[in-house]
Amino acid sequence: MDVRVSLKDVAAHAGVSIKTVSNVVNNYQHVTPAMRERVQRSIDALGYRPNLAARHLRKGRTGIIALALPELGNPYFAELAAAVIDAATRHEYIVLLDHTGGRREQEILVSQGFRARVIDGLILSPIELEAEDLRDRPENVPLVLLGERDYDLPYDHIAIDNVAAARDAVRHLVGLGRREVAFIGARRGRSEPAQLRVRGWREELRAAGLSADDGLVAATDGWGHADGAAAMARILDSGRRPDAVFAYNDPMAIGAMRVLHARGLRVPEDVAVVGFDDVVEGRFGAVTLTSVSPDKEAIGRLAVESVLARLGGQAPEPRRVRAEYRLVGRESTLGHHPADDGVNGASGANSADSAHG
Repeated sequence: MDVRVSLKDVAAHAGVSIKTVSNVVNNYQHVTPAMRERVQRSIDALGYRPNLAARHLRKGRTGIIALALPELGNPYFAELAAAVIDAATRHEYIVLLDHTGGRREQEILVSQGFRARVIDGLILSPIELEAEDLRDRPENVPLVLLGERDYDLPYDHIAIDNVAAARDAVRHLVGLGRREVAFIGARRGRSEPAQLRVRGWREELRAAGLSADDGLVAATDGWGHADGAAAMARILDSGRRPDAVFAYNDPMAIGAMRVLHARGLRVPEDVAVVGFDDVVEGRFGAVTLTSVSPDKEAIGRLAVESVLARLGGQAPEPRRVRAEYRLVGRESTLGHHPADDGVNGASGANSADSAHG
């Protein structure tokens, strides 16, 4: 690649004006297909590459969006980060990753704009951040929130309906004839996603006329494989033998299945298991995992588009966007003949948008 190739060079090669080349490079609509093809041939022949940094600087921007996540080691957040990066790349933006560890002090630091000089916008998935931490936030950098914490503040917020998703998962298990459904992953301390999923678990069991027994709820300090295994072991050691488990996320479900196997219990014959997040790992185990599958690609795309709309002054009202999800049935509940593309009777799609703030 010859970095010295300029718009002027491309224009001379194509026999058009510099403005026409600029219109093609910036993908403006008012260029005829024939002219676009002509200019593109010259771009390809000369190896021209636009200087994205200079382009952003001319607009008073850096071309960087920050994405702050609580657990980069969590497969869900890794896949979500990939979705955000893919979406940003399509808009010629770079993504700067921040790891907050779910700690309030770090989430405050990120949300208050300690990187404000180098980023154009911030996408934040908070765990412990409180509404009061955002009230006096500088407004020079647009903020988009991900996840289930509802702050009732004027920021775009993208999330799935966790209560509805949890109810779908439990309804699936009950529909298979399971009557003792455990929940593992009720986080010790505040965690709104965990609270919402426990609420959905409880509501659906009661709607089915079954007991929402707190003895079948296992709280944990973390949400990894080991936490799921420990939670499953505690329930079994207490003398309880549930015939189904709904786990806060897929790593916990996989940890639980390992303990069930070690105790001589078969999945799903003895205990059916449903996870949450539909990460790649759950699709390749000895027993593939039924899971609630948020549309991570859509969440990433909506987050990036929300930031860019704010930067362009195109989004006057803050929005709360409900991203879609579905419940994907696999061997951990359906045995060795899973449905091709989801669980019968469990839709889970919710795409309603509403103004928020």
